[in-house]
Amino acid sequence: MKNPNGPYPGRQLFLGMTKDERPVFAYLVTGRSPQSRERKATSKENSIIMGPIGNVAYDPLRHYTAVKYDNDIGLLVVSNGIQTESIFETYKLLYHVKSRPASDYLKKIMDGANYEPDSLKTPRISGIITNINEKNTPVYILSIKMAGKPAFVWEVKPKAGTLYGVATYQGKMENPGAFNAAKGPAELKCDATTPQKIAEFTYEISAADHKGDDIRVCAIGGIRGEDNTWKLALINRHKD
Repeated sequence: MKNPNGPYPGRQLFLGMTKDERPVFAYLVTGRSPQSRERKATSKENSIIMGPIGNVAYDPLRHYTAVKYDNDIGLLVVSNGIQTESIFETYKLLYHVKSRPASDYLKKIMDGANYEPDSLKTPRISGIITNINEKNTPVYILSIKMAGKPAFVWEVKPKAGTLYGVATYQGKMENPGAFNAAKGPAELKCDATTPQKIAEFTYEISAADHKGDDIRVCAIGGIRGEDNTWKLALINRHKD
């Protein structure tokens, strides 16, 4: 099986359900340049941080909070940049004031964050898994913000064993295009039922080389248990 967004998806996230109907997410980071590959994912309290390797200077386009979650209410946010914290705090507030976690809030945040100011005008992508008030009924929301267009937002209703995802790029390695939002989130079948297997699955389907070097940086997988607790697993290109 190959990545549904082609050989170079850039950064990519998936939301869905395991085949035993538990909420699940996956996040993938790939990079064509040596600078893009010189980073790793690290667990820190209730977050996963994309950070530099060694003494590399902080870069807000490459280093950010990729995942943040709350095990008391089952909320998890995953994104490719600065928007993670704002989305997390917004949907945490919505839960506690008993407001429905509508997708309109995510659209406003994504439009405000805009695309990344790099040479490719890289889209921002985000995903949310949360609950409706105190019911443990999961809500899944995906979004992408590209240059020159309002943010696209989808509330998906995943089937068991299926993931739905967005990526910053699609297409050829040498000339990546923006994700085709008109087609909506890509659908991917997945039988994995543990966080480690989710991360491995995402990493394995994304194997690709650029100028003789593996483009994969990291993959993150997570599954929510019946008590709203998130369990996560990481695979990093750099082990140290």
